[in-house]
Parts: sequence; C-alpha cells; structure tokens
Amino acid sequence: MTMKIDSVIARQRVDDLEAAVPFYERLTGETAGRFAFGGVSLASVGPFLLYCGSDEAVQRVAGVGATLAVADLGGAVEEAVAAGATVVMPAQPTPNGHRAVLRHPHGGVYEYVGP
Repeated sequence: MTMKIDSVIARQRVDDLEAAVPFYERLTGETAGRFAFGGVSLASVGPFLLYCGSDEAVQRVAGVGATLAVADLGGAVEEAVAAGATVVMPAQPTPNGHRAVLRHPHGGVYEYVGP
C-alpha cells in the first residue's frame, strides 16, 4: 500500500480570528468554515487553518507543523508507523472527521485527518 496525501493545510495562529479571516477569504476566494475545538477558535479557509485562543489552549494546535488530509486515516497511520513515525495521539473523532497526530522520524509533528 502507498499512502497518498490529498492536501496539506498550513496552520497560522492569529491574535484576532475575526480580523484575520477576511484577508484569507480574499486571498483564497473561499468562505471560512468556523469551529471550536478544545478551547481554541478555528477557521478553515482554503489551504489555511487559522486559530486563536489562550496560550494554554493553543499548545495542542501550535505544536503541529501542518495538517495532512488523507482518504484512509487508518491506513495512512499504519504506513507512516511502518516507515518510522511514532504516534503522538491515536486516531480520535473531531468536529470534522477523525484525526491522529504523528511524529515523523526526522522530528516533524503532523496532524493526519480523514474519515
């Protein structure tokens, strides 16, 4: 099996989500999808995930380099682990599907999301 990453979502912490969203909507031509998770306010705009909240709340979000969307989350996690990644957080449900957090063998930490 070969894992395929469907898209990469860049993460950006902002001080004021309401002030930041219009710039990214204009930049991408897309309307933001807004949601909250674990005390963090987020907005998904095209390939960007904007987030804000207290320093304590955003620690979980800020420690991840990017979000990698995959069609088969379980398969992607298995393949990444077989290639040397370690699971930081096992797959769990979120407001937008399921997520797992992995540390790649070279140190990068990434969130994998999928159905």
